[in-house]
Amino acid sequence: MLFDLTKGRIDDKKPRREGLTYITDKLQCIDRDNFEIISSMIDVVKIHGAFPLLIPEAALEKKIKYYHDFDILVSTGSTITEYTIMENSFERFITEAARVGFDIIQIGENNIDLSLDKKEKIANIIQSKDLEFLWKVGKKDPRHQLGINETLSKIEEAIKTGAKKVILEANQGIAVGIYDEKGLVKWNFVGALTAKYPPMNFIFEAPFESQQSSLIAEFGQRVNMAEVQLDFVPLVESHRRGFLSNSTYGISSYSRKEPEGGPASKFIYYIINSKHPIEQGELIHLTHLPRRTIQNAIDELKHQGLIIEKNSLEDTRRKTYYPVKSDWL
Repeated sequence: MLFDLTKGRIDDKKPRREGLTYITDKLQCIDRDNFEIISSMIDVVKIHGAFPLLIPEAALEKKIKYYHDFDILVSTGSTITEYTIMENSFERFITEAARVGFDIIQIGENNIDLSLDKKEKIANIIQSKDLEFLWKVGKKDPRHQLGINETLSKIEEAIKTGAKKVILEANQGIAVGIYDEKGLVKWNFVGALTAKYPPMNFIFEAPFESQQSSLIAEFGQRVNMAEVQLDFVPLVESHRRGFLSNSTYGISSYSRKEPEGGPASKFIYYIINSKHPIEQGELIHLTHLPRRTIQNAIDELKHQGLIIEKNSLEDTRRKTYYPVKSDWL
């Protein structure tokens, strides 16, 4: 219906390289008629947790074949991979995963800590069975989170092993990884990662609709996202194609349109919003405010998720500031 009005996808045919949508199979009931309709919008299904150990092998093979019939790749979760590593059964696990039809193996370090040498050996074992692999970076427990530098170090190790993309852990989407205790995107965190690696190197776990909306608004339809609930797949696809308004996602319940705080924060936000990208030295020159006042305002605006900090293209020692997509705040 009205297909001439529909904005096309950059990668419209699977297997896509960008704009990937991952869902999770938690052995929930699936409406097969509706799934057939939306299957073209789904790139990968992850079989949740250790569930492959809990269901009969014949049923697992049938489930995987069902997804393959729709040109959807099937992935393990990182939980089962970590478990088999700790149980010294990893090679056996990979052999059996290949036999039942898995396409992708996720590996994480939520409960273990692997050296680069060990990671390279794991990658070689997976590739020896003609399987793909994805490293997941981050911790599930909000009390034990990786800082920006440690996250960057883990990403670098993952890429050294040959990983084409890295999954950023979000767990339930609250106070984990790139999300704060309210589920808002920490744009300073994201900015530090994307200043070093292109956004397309990442698969952002984004359990909430507002998170999915914010990431698509920031990075466009090419952004890769995981942990998308099955019911939200058509909404995500619509958003990728530019159909939906912010009211559809209720973003206003998560974000603020105007900055909070004192006059300095509001003034600095106005300048950044008007003259981005802009460096701190330019802010000092334009406003005649003390450096400390400007830095405090920048920190407050980053905390509110209203601006993003990136390395200057001309000099990586300098920082530049951009407003987060204001139409979606």
